[in-house]
Amino acid sequence: MKLWADSKENSPGTMVHATIKGQVEKINRQVLSRGVRAVNAIRNAELEVLKGQRSGKKYRKPYTKRATYIASAPGEAPARRTGNLRLHWTGQVKKEMAANNGVRIIAELESQEKYSGFLEEGTSKMAARPFVERIKEKAQIEIKKIYHTPYT
Repeated sequence: MKLWADSKENSPGTMVHATIKGQVEKINRQVLSRGVRAVNAIRNAELEVLKGQRSGKKYRKPYTKRATYIASAPGEAPARRTGNLRLHWTGQVKKEMAANNGVRIIAELESQEKYSGFLEEGTSKMAARPFVERIKEKAQIEIKKIYHTPYT
């Protein structure tokens, strides 16, 4: 027995090719959607890690007479003084074409505050206030759920 597929319109070969192409496009859209959901999961984890009270020293907020805040102790996630670190993040999903018409995505969340690196790594005058790994750990469970859901 011999099977073949030709390129004539409405032939079985053309219809199979169109069906496969449609399924690949549908899955690629789902992959991109999951990337957006992963960025949202990272953002939610970031908000969770950077909220709450810390156990460091008590300071007066700059340019105020009475308002105070409790700073973070070395090793804790940064305390919220102005809220800028917690609020200024940009999330994006980068899409790259992969082999066999597939899509590779990179979900990333980036801080727009120039001092975020100083807090994460520390400086010669300040011990590190690491938060990046905590955000990753907190988001990891949700991201695994997102990507392990079967495609439809």
